[in-house]
Amino acid sequence: MKLLYAIQGTGNGHVSRAIELIPYFKEQADVDILISGIQSDLSLPFEVKYAYKGMSFVFGKKGGIDLLNTYMKNHIHRFISEVRSLPVEEYDLIINDFEPISAWAAYFKGLPAVALSNQAATEFPNMKTSINDDIVGKFILNHYAPTTSQYGFHYKPYAPHIFTPIIRKEIRELKTSEEGHITVYLPAYSEEKIIKKLSLIPNTQFQVFSKHSKLEFHEKNIHVRPIAHETFLKSLASCSGLITAAGFGATSEALFLGKKLLVIPQKQQYEQLCNAEALKKLGVKVVKHLRKKHIPKIQNWIESGKAIKMDYPNQSREIVQTIINNEFLQKDNYLEYLTAQQFDLAN
Repeated sequence: MKLLYAIQGTGNGHVSRAIELIPYFKEQADVDILISGIQSDLSLPFEVKYAYKGMSFVFGKKGGIDLLNTYMKNHIHRFISEVRSLPVEEYDLIINDFEPISAWAAYFKGLPAVALSNQAATEFPNMKTSINDDIVGKFILNHYAPTTSQYGFHYKPYAPHIFTPIIRKEIRELKTSEEGHITVYLPAYSEEKIIKKLSLIPNTQFQVFSKHSKLEFHEKNIHVRPIAHETFLKSLASCSGLITAAGFGATSEALFLGKKLLVIPQKQQYEQLCNAEALKKLGVKVVKHLRKKHIPKIQNWIESGKAIKMDYPNQSREIVQTIINNEFLQKDNYLEYLTAQQFDLAN
């Protein structure tokens, strides 16, 4: 069997999940890897056969996606060319982690594509939320990478074909402690804005990891560092709490490690709004924006917030086997899925 594993390269969660799952897929098939997009801080330890620009979201500095920069960095003609050039017909199975090139290539050639992502979980009826104010974000999420069948990840197995998070090996083996600082990873905020707001809590030491800074420096009670994998893990392992966006990867790892967690979901990110609502139900503190009026809530969380520990077993091999059994061994059933998908997109 020949399999294409396609990964969205914006953010770290998709890449870290691929690092854990691809070896198990390689036990079952000859695997080629595709990655599209930018802004991941992790690199894959596997040969990548296809690397595309794709359609990426660019983090801004005010708490959300930089829509103008996102538009400027994405070229529709290049995207169409990439879709047309991908030989998806050469593969028996396409695994898609929210990756648009392979999804649309398969769609236009009438081939099945299997979603395996945390975004896919938002499509299940049990995951519908009361969030309805982000119409554009919801539309993008639902149509960014069309697939014919879905397997999702979330904080709890809310429905069949929704699995608990994939926790990478280095997180499972991390030795934790509490050294009193708060680790901060808010990639859609500038370090200037983070410093301005968090310096209003002077009795707490913050270690801020910034996508926008290339230099390490101290200002008041805040230590700013460029993103670096090893230093971030060290900070996370020894922190008393994590302040981050509502991305699925970082929040899942904090829950697994039993670290106190406060999330500030990114604007224009429907999936993060869904994650934040699910986290709130688990008892995690959610703050809508990083603004001065929310500082008392953050300070109260620092002083009296409680950690929530989630036990996420390693199910990677079982997940891969389930997908192989359901999708490859029952491949003749894909036309039913494809017809339903085409009808949904047409309406």
